Amino acid sequence: MKKPCFTKEQIETLEQMIRSQYSNIQGLKVTKNNQEVFMKSFNQVEEGEKYNIASVTKSILSLLIGIAIDQKLIKGVDEPVMSFFPEYDFRDDNLLRDKITIRDLLTMTTPFPFPSMQESFSRMCRQEDWIKYGLEMMGRGDLKGGFKYSTIGSHILSAVLTKVTKMSAREFANLYLFTPLKIKPIPFYSMTYDEEHLFGKKVQGWVMDPSGISAGGWGLTLSIDEMTKIGQLYLNDGVWNHQQVVSSKWLEESRQVNANHYGYMWWLGESDEVMAIGSGGSLIYVHLKEKIVIAIASTIILKPRDRKELLQEIVSCL
Repeated sequence: MKKPCFTKEQIETLEQMIRSQYSNIQGLKVTKNNQEVFMKSFNQVEEGEKYNIASVTKSILSLLIGIAIDQKLIKGVDEPVMSFFPEYDFRDDNLLRDKITIRDLLTMTTPFPFPSMQESFSRMCRQEDWIKYGLEMMGRGDLKGGFKYSTIGSHILSAVLTKVTKMSAREFANLYLFTPLKIKPIPFYSMTYDEEHLFGKKVQGWVMDPSGISAGGWGLTLSIDEMTKIGQLYLNDGVWNHQQVVSSKWLEESRQVNANHYGYMWWLGESDEVMAIGSGGSLIYVHLKEKIVIAIASTIILKPRDRKELLQEIVSCL
């Protein structure tokens, strides 16, 4: 098979487009048929640099939930969330809380008392018990079933994973996701709970809450190569080096078409497109039909330019 590649003119156009319109991009890697087509760092970033991939973390947590279900540590996505937290006895008027399932959290269809994508991360991070804070709100503010993007919900899922595995998401990922993919295990780092260590330039490893639970919705750091491997694993139906890391059944289930264009913590594009997307425009894009994976690492800025035009430009060159 002839190795796919960009022409010199295509590379020049692509690099100029990034520098002029997407100046916060730090790294870009493109593969087709599991072969590297293009890779480049921008803004004087060193090769192998680890990036705070923000909400791309959610999609990786989705893979971990799938692995836990594959291992029968979780019965399935219709398990009630509160069944994992018997230590919390809420005696209030929140009648929906006990009806929320793992599926509801994965698909972002759980009610919370804040507008979609407008929750206060900093408020959660000031709590001694992030999980209690999230569970108290879960089921409030709306009817069940409407789309409400929530990082707090993702963190509750991370806690579910810890409950059933007796490990943090970081530790579980090191064993059952990162090691098979030859991704260097994420080390433990002591946490400092200020803005820079939680969300900014000092994020390292995988952010965790005061109880040691890995942040479910952000805070994982990966290199552009490692992000690409996650995309390639998805592209290859969960298989890496002849090993079934996560079941193809889970991946197929995680991308079922719906009105919200959102699967199990993966965004759904046009036909055969799935994406993990984070603040600032970091993403892992997978085109299943064309066998393309695009990984983009970006610094977190307000209102970054939408990556859709850039993705279309790259795909059109292949």
